[in-house]
Amino acid sequence: QDPVARFHLNNGAKLERINWLADISKKGLRESLGLMVNYLYEPRAIEGNHEKFGQGEIVASRRVRGLMVGD
Repeated sequence: QDPVARFHLNNGAKLERINWLADISKKGLRESLGLMVNYLYEPRAIEGNHEKFGQGEIVASRRVRGLMVGD
């Protein structure tokens, strides 16, 4: 589990964007294949997003959901 992701998602953020080759350092490539993400805090959605995360659901943007296979 990623502690940074858990922090943001538990605090009501939405997974907004996935950035490929955003961290091409040796550490970045080793730990996440160079991927980094952006989180978006929308004040009106924070409480609902927090509740969904507590139920095991990650709220993601349409753009991110479009990358998911079978969704």
